[in-house]
Order: sequence, then C-alpha cells, then structure tokens
Amino acid sequence: MKKIQLLIVDDHQLFRDGLRLLLSTCYPNIGISEAKNGREFLDSLENSVPDITLMDISMPEIDGIEATRMAVEKYPSIKIIALSMFGDEVYYYKMIDAGVKGFLLKNSEIGEVRQAIESVLAGDHYFSKELLLSIVRNIRRTNLLENEEVILSVREKEILQLICQGLSNQEIGNRLFLSKRTIDKHRANILSKTGSRNTAHLVMNAIKHNWIKI
Repeated sequence: MKKIQLLIVDDHQLFRDGLRLLLSTCYPNIGISEAKNGREFLDSLENSVPDITLMDISMPEIDGIEATRMAVEKYPSIKIIALSMFGDEVYYYKMIDAGVKGFLLKNSEIGEVRQAIESVLAGDHYFSKELLLSIVRNIRRTNLLENEEVILSVREKEILQLICQGLSNQEIGNRLFLSKRTIDKHRANILSKTGSRNTAHLVMNAIKHNWIKI
C-alpha cells in the first residue's frame, strides 16, 4: 500500500499530538505533518501537497475557510476534510463553497476518522451524520428551510438519501443491487437536475431545500 501523506492543521498542540498518535496506530504506513494555522499550511504546500488534510475551521492568521479556498484555487485536486465542533454549523456552507471534501466533528471516534479519510482518498465525500443532524435542526430552528421543487425519480430520491448518509457509489450499488456504473450515472443526473456543482454542494442543497429526511 502506498504511504499516505497526511497533514493536520489545527492551532491546538494537544489536539494535534493526540490525533497524530491515534492515526499512527491505525496506519503504520503513514507520514504525518502539522501546521498550526492557515498560513503555515499554505506555506507547506509549496514543498509538498499531502494526500489528505484535516483542517480546523477557527484558527489565527488565516482561518480554515480562507486557507481552504486559497489552497483549492491553486491545487484543485487537494483533498481537505474540515474538523468541526458543535456550534460551527454556521461555517458549513462557507467550507463547502471553499472546496472541502468532507466534515468531521472533533469528538468523532477514531473509526469514523478512518472512514472519512478512506472515503475521501477513494474520491468520495464524507459527512458526519451527527453534524448533518445538527445542521438540519439549526436550519429548522431559525426558519431558513427552503422548499425548492426539484423533480427526482423514486430511484434518484433513494440514491440521494444514501449519498447524504455518506455512502460511496460502490456502497450504494451494493445496497440497491445495482452496478457502480449505474449509480455513477444516477449521481450525475441528480447533480444536473439539482444544479449542484459537486457532491458536497448537493448534500448542502438537499439539507437546505428539504429534499431528504435526516
């Protein structure tokens, strides 16, 4: 297995140390580097772009939103997973627009962290279901929910529901007894019908416009 190069971007040394230790026990073949803010992160990219980056949102000098936006603009294929705390939901859409591939809560179990890393490395997106539920509750509580009509087939709605649960195309195909290629086509049609730029934007729209039930 190719050695994974992972970068942890967070302004708390203790958190970085703990995450490094946990990931080192999970992945014997991993190289882990660190940055304590968005400026250090961007500077490090001049030397090497990691396979995966775990990015805190709130940091000094350059925060996670701006650092992600600048990194994606210069390195479009970079894979970044945002590290969020409860209460950070207000930044969810900004991080999606900046170009993150997934979201994890900082108190996630290491098994979920591994699942997120492996999903994003495989080209998929990953969203903490607990965080999605929190976002939905906040949207409803602040009356921001918009019901924009989008005509999806029964199968497309079924697939959209599974996408928003964080399943990859292969996992959705296995669940529905369909080929991955068929799911790929359905996902492309859903993106087109909903006017979504990518899967992350699709999940954001599905929550915002109440296209799914979480």
